[in-house]
Amino acid sequence: MADKKVVLGLSGGVDSAVAAQRLMDQGYEVHGLYLDIGLGGEQSARDNAAKLGIPLTVRSIQQELEEHVCTPFAQDYLSGRTPIPCARCNRAVKFPALLAFADEIGARYVATGHYARIGVGTDGGPILLRGTSSNDQSYMLSRLTRDTLERIVFPLGDAPKEQTRQEAQASQLPAASRPDSMEICFIPDDDYAAWLDARGGTPPPGNFVDAQGNVLGTHKGFHHYTIGQRRGLGVSSSGRLFVTEIRPHTNEVVLSHGEGLHASLVHTEDLNWLAEEPLTQPLQVEVRLRHSRHQDPATLIPLGDGRVDIHMERPARAPTPGQLAVFYRGDQVLGSGWIV
Repeated sequence: MADKKVVLGLSGGVDSAVAAQRLMDQGYEVHGLYLDIGLGGEQSARDNAAKLGIPLTVRSIQQELEEHVCTPFAQDYLSGRTPIPCARCNRAVKFPALLAFADEIGARYVATGHYARIGVGTDGGPILLRGTSSNDQSYMLSRLTRDTLERIVFPLGDAPKEQTRQEAQASQLPAASRPDSMEICFIPDDDYAAWLDARGGTPPPGNFVDAQGNVLGTHKGFHHYTIGQRRGLGVSSSGRLFVTEIRPHTNEVVLSHGEGLHASLVHTEDLNWLAEEPLTQPLQVEVRLRHSRHQDPATLIPLGDGRVDIHMERPARAPTPGQLAVFYRGDQVLGSGWIV
């Protein structure tokens, strides 16, 4: 495989366009791959590719997305969990599609516009590092495997988002003025509850209750809510109310004034370990329990079978089933597990 040949996931956005430009400036032979989910956007990617002067291939991933991302996303919500589809997609759909095309054309590497970095571990293998930007996206990449990391290039890992936009403007890329997309790609209007309702099988309205089971009001269906939520509840109270538990088996959403919202012990499963040394004994780390820059000191306790308990140094607010716990040591991503 050619060491300077790379397949780049190219969309109509500014990040992947600038990633392509940076790769070209570094001497790479860039081949764009647009992953089509059936909701439009191909022409914007073609505009970027034409301006950059790189070939673009279009491949449909609709079937893979439905099987590995959309269906589990719906199942999670209907089970009272709050899923993270991007993290699932990166491991099960996006990077496998990029790598498959790279193998087809004899490319050694694949690349995306993610704000993260690849480093070299103490064993000489690849490690995942957070991006230097405040827009760090290492959380969403923490389910990748070390084998995949060996073939990834992240051109924007050391770039502030503002610099990316400036580079796009300087190169007169079509995406330079395109706004950032924040929503889930297969739910373009960002109304996931309506998307779930359209698929069918969503729960009917039920009761808001307190911890003792007293009825406080009526909810719209428990798939509309997540742990820690306080807006949009529609229940009057003398103080602020928060969602503290979702009970699918009784179609109840438990509210409180904050009692029961914090936890010193967080349970996880399906550990994806990326560090050089295995996790065989308690380990002090920093942990993120949601996609944000906030992280807290904690101790990991491996239980076997991919289960890890997290003992928080300070009680964590609203650890939410279905979200990821991502473990850091400095800039290095050590691994992740799904919160249960």
